[in-house]
Amino acid sequence: MLDHTGIVVTDLKAARRFYDAIAEALGLATADNGPDAFLFGKSREEPIPYLWIGTLIPSYWVEGSRPGINQMHVAFRADSKAMVQAFYDAALKAGGRDNGPPGPREGAMQYYGAFVLDPDGNNIEAAYRGPDAHDED
Repeated sequence: MLDHTGIVVTDLKAARRFYDAIAEALGLATADNGPDAFLFGKSREEPIPYLWIGTLIPSYWVEGSRPGINQMHVAFRADSKAMVQAFYDAALKAGGRDNGPPGPREGAMQYYGAFVLDPDGNNIEAAYRGPDAHDED
């Protein structure tokens, strides 16, 4: 359903470290996209959908926009609760901040997730949906 989305960051090196770590935890990949950006997605063979991450100011930004002023929320699909945990651990180790530890989410059927803030304060989530999402481990 998603083709692409993007976020502007202030420190490309810090963002790359963070997104490389969570890509590995989620079985995804990052790829260079010029000196000022990189892409986060499934693989080189399946490039769409993707998340563009860079320091360039988009042409569609309204005056006064800047990185982090409008917090972005992106939820990445996880294949298991263990993958959600791996995402959370990798994100915190790579400079992310806790915004909701791994666990079942109420009000959402068969949903287990974790929330972290990336280095610019964007809310990044890993979400697992399955029949065991609310089971205790």
